[in-house]
Amino acid sequence: MLNSTVFLLSINFNKCDSDSSMFVRHTHTHTIILLVYVDDIIITGNDNQEIENVKQHLKKEFDIKDLSQLSYFLGIEIAKSSKGLFLSQRKYTLDLLKETGKIGAKPALTPMETKTKLNLEDGDPLTNIGHYQRLVGKLIYLTVTRPDISFAVSVISQFMHAPRTSHLEAIDRILSYLKGTPGQGIWMKKNNSTNAVGFSDADWARSCDRKSTTGFCIFIGGNLVTWKSKKQSVVTRSSAEAEYHMMTSTASELIWVKQVLKDMKVETMEPMKMFCDNQAARHIASNPVFHEKTKHIEVDCHFIREKVQKREIETPYIKSQDQLADIFTKGLDKQNHQSILSKMGSINLYEPSLRGSVKESRMKDMEGMVSETAHCAGFSSLTKGEREQQPFLQSRKGYFYLTLLRK
Repeated sequence: MLNSTVFLLSINFNKCDSDSSMFVRHTHTHTIILLVYVDDIIITGNDNQEIENVKQHLKKEFDIKDLSQLSYFLGIEIAKSSKGLFLSQRKYTLDLLKETGKIGAKPALTPMETKTKLNLEDGDPLTNIGHYQRLVGKLIYLTVTRPDISFAVSVISQFMHAPRTSHLEAIDRILSYLKGTPGQGIWMKKNNSTNAVGFSDADWARSCDRKSTTGFCIFIGGNLVTWKSKKQSVVTRSSAEAEYHMMTSTASELIWVKQVLKDMKVETMEPMKMFCDNQAARHIASNPVFHEKTKHIEVDCHFIREKVQKREIETPYIKSQDQLADIFTKGLDKQNHQSILSKMGSINLYEPSLRGSVKESRMKDMEGMVSETAHCAGFSSLTKGEREQQPFLQSRKGYFYLTLLRK
């Protein structure tokens, strides 16, 4: 049996530079995209007949099972409506709660208390380190659709080598939070915008070893597509330096997102915006003169400044209270936590409602959520002429799930 990659290349698919698991076939009449993970395949495009032709080609060469419209993939649940897609891991979350005995726990309002600071000394060493590591691993996979727990999971993952009881208590807090929000996920609204926007933030010298906690999130057309919370590997000498290092990481992610869109034959029409709430870091990005205080971050300066000068990236200022990446750098109170999540489009589709059925009322509530962030960040829809240049955006025919069966 031919290797799937070799076979796809033989039927005129191109392997994407941005993602080795994505294959695209583009002509003047259609665009077909395949995403391959081991034996599982997602296929989408703007021509139903071509999608069916690709399926038939695959059936001739491989023993495959067509699972029809995509609704479940690698533990991720996909709910569709005429307004967009909703991605969640509700079943995965409930299974995790059952496995840990937390299905009857009292729900927590946030995944981590605002003043929690874990270290290597508090509490007694755990005797079963493997149990702690497995729990953290399961929670890490849950962050695929749960930006709300990314910071808390990033913190507990720092103690995998020598966990203590205080760290296990932090996991219990996350599980209690999941008990109250098992259906939390990402709402991706259908629109015609391809503008890429990033939010970058850093909490200077937060951790016990004085390293900064950083985070970013990237939106395409107002829809959240990628995010990260991470402790920096070095100690920075100022908040501006910490923020600037994070801006470098965010810029790299924006460039990667732009390349993914390019591989899909979707061109971004405007410079990508990267919002930052640190004025000093923004000035370093646009100031061509190096001062004594910025010599040690010269490499990052050149990288960011080059992108700014080429007008690939803009670095507008945003007020700290409007900084969406704040949720990836520190524990927040309930009000700020929920406010940021709603602006991101991270909602609980299964939350009880008094107005009709749960799904119908939540779908109506979601329609205006992402638009608030889109307005603040300056997203705009494509004009009719721009849409005509990008046919894949006009008539996507759905997502189909195939699996290759071993003979």
